[in-house]
Amino acid sequence: MAPLESNGEGDVWFKVYEEGWNKNTKKWCTNKVIDNNGKLDITIPKGIPDGDYLVRTELIALHQAKQVGGAQLYPNCVVITVTGGTGTVLPESYAIPGIYKSKDKGILYDRGADPSTYVIPGPPLFTGSSSSKSNTTSSTQKMLAATLNTHLSSIKAQDIELGTIDIATFGANVDGMIIYKNTTGDAEFMSNDCITNGLYKVIADYYPIVMGRPSIGKNGKGVIVVDPDNLCMPDIAELSVKLPAEHFFETCNYKNGDTVKFFNLRKFFRESGISALPEATFSRDHSAAIVRLIRFKDSPYVVLYVSLPHVIFDGTAIAAFLNNWAECTRNLNNPEYKLKYPPVNDRKVVRDYFDTVTAIEPPHTKHFKDLGAESLVKVPSSVIAALLLAAPDIPAFEEQHLLHFTAEKLEQLRQDVDKAQTTNLALAAVLTKTILQANIQMFNSMPTWSYVMFPYDCRHRTEVPMTYSGNLSFSAVAPLESQTVLDGSYKEIAQAIKEHCSKVSSEYAKSLIYTVENEIGVLFQAGISLCNSPDTSYVGLTNLRYMPLYSIDFGYGGPEILSNGYFIREGMQRIYSNKQDGGIDLFMNVKDDLFEYLKKSDELLKYADIIF
Repeated sequence: MAPLESNGEGDVWFKVYEEGWNKNTKKWCTNKVIDNNGKLDITIPKGIPDGDYLVRTELIALHQAKQVGGAQLYPNCVVITVTGGTGTVLPESYAIPGIYKSKDKGILYDRGADPSTYVIPGPPLFTGSSSSKSNTTSSTQKMLAATLNTHLSSIKAQDIELGTIDIATFGANVDGMIIYKNTTGDAEFMSNDCITNGLYKVIADYYPIVMGRPSIGKNGKGVIVVDPDNLCMPDIAELSVKLPAEHFFETCNYKNGDTVKFFNLRKFFRESGISALPEATFSRDHSAAIVRLIRFKDSPYVVLYVSLPHVIFDGTAIAAFLNNWAECTRNLNNPEYKLKYPPVNDRKVVRDYFDTVTAIEPPHTKHFKDLGAESLVKVPSSVIAALLLAAPDIPAFEEQHLLHFTAEKLEQLRQDVDKAQTTNLALAAVLTKTILQANIQMFNSMPTWSYVMFPYDCRHRTEVPMTYSGNLSFSAVAPLESQTVLDGSYKEIAQAIKEHCSKVSSEYAKSLIYTVENEIGVLFQAGISLCNSPDTSYVGLTNLRYMPLYSIDFGYGGPEILSNGYFIREGMQRIYSNKQDGGIDLFMNVKDDLFEYLKKSDELLKYADIIF
């Protein structure tokens, strides 16, 4: 089906019915149609919004499907009107042509095979299974769906000026997969209607910037224009997977009796029928908030996938947004409810603070200038915003790997490296050296520089409120000579990293703002250098372990497992806490070829378990 006004063009089609071989009747669906004089009755899911739709029916003839191009597709279209639907947003949609490939299972098929093994091709089936949460009646559910327009009507026209650090992240996204378990068997668990209404409420009441559109203001600054008549609507859909969620889990069993589960994202994209999930970046005219509720066959688990543009949120702000969204959802029955700790959205608080700060150039800025940033083309500061806002989307890096460190092994690592250092510095030292060694093996050459990058949240170092909702994270980079890393002990490496990355201050942050506005060549030089190559080795370590991610409770308790979507930049790594055993999960963005060498590192395997 597709909305009639779309004329069937673009990513507008979603599947509401499919049938192949029936294991009970031992017949194909075509036999069912023939037996009923060419007629087939289906029920359209109630989770679809009311409106006029194109309905595309299709029969696939398989008698010659053993050869590529042999399957014969017989489509037809009619127009229908749907009434009585409870949905508020359209399901995940796809373009036709484009839903089939010539070698897809079900398109390429040997009729001589066991028919019970036939796999129906095409996009996932939308079941429309959605209802309100456990403390919400069906009448309230209808009321909730009707309140979407009320939420939107509260949004006021406004231009929100972006800060320098905001626009420096343009084209990047922040996403994650939060995995909940239905422990009570509640059929209304994590309902689409409540999750959707909670999202609309929190955006309309507290984060209208999410529904704005990027532009350039009269002063040449980047702005997000919020126009109530031209809102950038969230993209929310429910997906169904024909396999249980447990199929995508990896487990580790430990001697103390702990069994720890992990979600294998690469296996999910390989085998679920969902080969990718959309990413929000604000760079094109698409939704700035993308949400997918993923449900699984015969499984108590639900995955909440969220993607948001980095240009309006950093990691701290994302964690706050998710918790505020969950808080609004839990209190939908109270129209007057207000957040206990509402976000501070005014970017002016950051500008006002940094107006009082004197810039001090951090050492890594001088390093990148010396490498050649000074020779890059100069860009007038007046066009920096326009240049960055015109940048293309940064594609996600899909070669993701996962290591797990138990709490005991993590502490052992710190003790072995230097018990006077923090766990993060000790871990960074081990990773810096082992990744450099893997680099040398893979490229058969010694990189000149080994870089270590730590983002730090400037809220802790300024008078800007902790509830500030924009970007206030800066990066400290340690440029280390690779030979020194190779020859040094872990203790010496940790100390060298500390000397560069712990000396962070608002004065350094002010200098980085100046660099983006006036010396953008430094930013480009850093982008060229921070990677794993024959010339450079790189560890970018983002620490999310202390963020309140396990408290994101939509009314059923917090998540059981935290996972990741694919994130940008090779060499970047994210640390999550793992509440199952108190350890940490390290998501690594390194090329598969490089990871093959890392898997053989005795030093790394002394402390970590390789999950995938």
